[in-house]
Amino acid sequence: MVKPMKTLALTLSFIVVGAASAQAACYADYKAKRDDPLRLHYGVAEISSPCDQPDAAADELRPRLGSDGWKLLAIVSLFGDEGLEKRRDSAGDYFLRY
Repeated sequence: MVKPMKTLALTLSFIVVGAASAQAACYADYKAKRDDPLRLHYGVAEISSPCDQPDAAADELRPRLGSDGWKLLAIVSLFGDEGLEKRRDSAGDYFLRY
């Protein structure tokens, strides 16, 4: 027979592990530009911000893009793992680059 304290500890450990794995990855697809000469690109980036906060995603992505001279124009959408592969071809070289 399992003692109540051991059962409680085991249950709590499963809850903690489950909560950690429940935080799914979040991705943003975006548009960016460079000037002189004008160049545009569409890309996909993994973000750590919650998937329901486009402004936070933009704040996170701006410095990454800026480090290579790109300026973020827009966050197109935020999505999870389910939307990742269908954007791979469209993003090309900018798929998970930033």
